[in-house]
Amino acid sequence: MERTTRIAPEEIEHQLELCQRTAALTSSGPEQPLAFVDTYGCQQNEADSERIRGYLAAMGFGFTDDEEKARIIVINTCAIREHAEQRVFGNVGALVHVKRRHPELLICLCGCMVQQPHAAQKLRESYRHVDLVFGPHALWKFPEMVYGLLTQRGRTFELTDSPGSIAEGIPVVRQDSIKAWVSIMYGCNNFCSYCIVPYVRGRERSRKPEDILDEVRRLVEDGYKDITLLGQNVNSYGKDLEEPMDFSALLEQVNAIPGDFLIRFMTSHPKDATQRLFETMAHCSKVAPVLHLPFQAGNDRVLKAMNRRHTRDEYLQKIRALKALIPDIVLTSDIIVGFPGETAGEFEDTLRVLEEVRFDALFTFIFSPRRGTPAAELDDPTTREEKLARFNRLLALQDAISEEKHAAYIGRTVRCLVDGRSDDTRWDLTARTPGNRLVRLTGDASAIGQFRDVKITGANKWSLFGELA
Repeated sequence: MERTTRIAPEEIEHQLELCQRTAALTSSGPEQPLAFVDTYGCQQNEADSERIRGYLAAMGFGFTDDEEKARIIVINTCAIREHAEQRVFGNVGALVHVKRRHPELLICLCGCMVQQPHAAQKLRESYRHVDLVFGPHALWKFPEMVYGLLTQRGRTFELTDSPGSIAEGIPVVRQDSIKAWVSIMYGCNNFCSYCIVPYVRGRERSRKPEDILDEVRRLVEDGYKDITLLGQNVNSYGKDLEEPMDFSALLEQVNAIPGDFLIRFMTSHPKDATQRLFETMAHCSKVAPVLHLPFQAGNDRVLKAMNRRHTRDEYLQKIRALKALIPDIVLTSDIIVGFPGETAGEFEDTLRVLEEVRFDALFTFIFSPRRGTPAAELDDPTTREEKLARFNRLLALQDAISEEKHAAYIGRTVRCLVDGRSDDTRWDLTARTPGNRLVRLTGDASAIGQFRDVKITGANKWSLFGELA
């Protein structure tokens, strides 16, 4: 197996020196220069944006949500679905008018979408107001690229195709003071036939456990209460380390860190979700009783065409084993409706999985072909209308299950993490159960950031309602 490339500490030190040089270039005016960072896609993209903000802060930038006030705009893109690409291109196209009004503005695009050759070519040829385009592999040298733009001008495209690397020591500016993302690994080796991620994020590569544990300890010391370990497939963690360890062992070590906090993780792949993982979840008191375990389709022929490397029965057996150990486990999953060639009968198999497992919530998608993946070349005779009808049936079934499961909370008192103010004026605060169910509740803002007992007084299919007990 190819060993993970680790960026030398001296390289990161050089990037931090370039941050200081950039700050000297941009701090000449009477006001602090501002940066606008816009993020699309998954939690891993959010974590990447926190490192981009860390670098920008080291360059002397403050932050704004107003494009007109920004000296630099960074858009961190997603390639999972076509709709996300279209939104990015639409929003980037609109920035040409902002750039005309502010010629000194730097516009940067990064992330998974731009690592695709067709997207990079489109940006190069049709979006000439974009100054910098770089893929996930080049994030660690973001200061070098920005400094080059400021001192040499011209456009920069940094899209090296690489199996990937790991860089420690990049500064981080987090968006939240209660919840934190901690990437434990990057990339993916699974090559599901519909998924672009392995092509744009590279092969699986694990951070050293001591680096992960140090980061979690600092977060706990800083008062973070909800820490999510991130990877495209966390169950594969550690296979590429010089001293291999598995994800369950890492969970046990994180669980042993002193402090009152919850541990979550995502995403898991069914083929690598083992009995040992389930037993670890059951005996580690800080590991939240929730598992996101995508099954994508309930029919074995479709699963094989997806290259998922698990069967329907294998998936269901694992769910039964997990429920035997943790009866109150909260289960969520991903489902693709309308994979090329999926028949009406094969779709019914997916509904039957829902009826047996009774997920608490689902992330559901109509198949979106991604250029460069095997599934994009498959025959797809099912009409969009038929796919939408199936999708609506799936949502109706899951909505009924979610509503029933949420109704069972009414009357219970649950220890929740109060995490913010409610955007619904009927309620004061929001909180999360250990199983990550949203709770809207009445109470004083002084509870934010604390674990508090909440009496559940109502529910619907999306959330719970309650009051501080």
